[in-house]
Amino acid sequence: MSKYIIKRLLISLATLFTILFVLFLMLEFMPGSPFNDEKLTESQRLLLYAKYGLDQPFIIRFLNYAKNMLSGDLGLSYVINKNLDVSTMIAERFSVSIRIGLQAMILGSLIGLLFGTIAAVKHNTWIDTLFSVFSILGVSIPSYVIALGLAYFIGFKLGWFPILYNVSKPALSSVLPTISLSMFTIANIARFTRSEMIDVFNSEYMLLVRSKGVKEYKVILNHALRNTLIPIITVMGPILVGLLTGSMVIERIFAIPGIGSLMVLAIQNNDYNVVIACAFIYSFLYIFVMFIIDILYGIIDPRIRVAKGGN
Repeated sequence: MSKYIIKRLLISLATLFTILFVLFLMLEFMPGSPFNDEKLTESQRLLLYAKYGLDQPFIIRFLNYAKNMLSGDLGLSYVINKNLDVSTMIAERFSVSIRIGLQAMILGSLIGLLFGTIAAVKHNTWIDTLFSVFSILGVSIPSYVIALGLAYFIGFKLGWFPILYNVSKPALSSVLPTISLSMFTIANIARFTRSEMIDVFNSEYMLLVRSKGVKEYKVILNHALRNTLIPIITVMGPILVGLLTGSMVIERIFAIPGIGSLMVLAIQNNDYNVVIACAFIYSFLYIFVMFIIDILYGIIDPRIRVAKGGN
């Protein structure tokens, strides 16, 4: 198992280094400049480039940034908060984005597993049809449409929850964003749970379990649901990262002071260091989640790590 973990870790680190290089390369060809103020003369602009090291060759800037990143230095903001550490800016917003993303993931996973299990147990009934229609709608309707609907009907018309995020009421303010983000998760996990559980119910293994007189609820919880874990975990990983990266639009709608809204603002202002830091954090989260999933694969089914060269 240790060999398998080390191999996956090295692959993850190499992927992150490649992503950082690509981000730098993309910004190199990005039109515009952090110093687009029309009041600046060309000589002043050149002085600013020299001050922040932007006049150096691309490879030198990249290596310096990568070295500084290892010590936690993400550079300075050029535009949004001039000369403020990017790490400080992100630290203030990171917890908000992560909290809402995890809330949406937990809520969506629990409800999705419940809906999918009920649909599989009630296969070919009106209940199954109802949950199937809900899953199709949940996957098809964008989260921002759901967010706008919730904001209007529940936030504005009924006034149950704040429409705009209030830092003094974080719990209430995060209800509508959490529900908006969780709908896609509910629909996806319900769909996959239903599909996989129906296959498990029709397997010879389940016929053997039932022939032993095991109670139905134990058949569902201890055998059917457990055998659907691997495909469900496969789906949950990318969904979790999607919740974090996709929260950019939701954060803008509900005025949430998270990383997503910061990244959008940084792109609009060509604040290079902020853009790179936010994009890299999203990439890191994705790679980290997929790394954890790979480890869970090896724990749940040892055949997977053997097939991938682990022991």
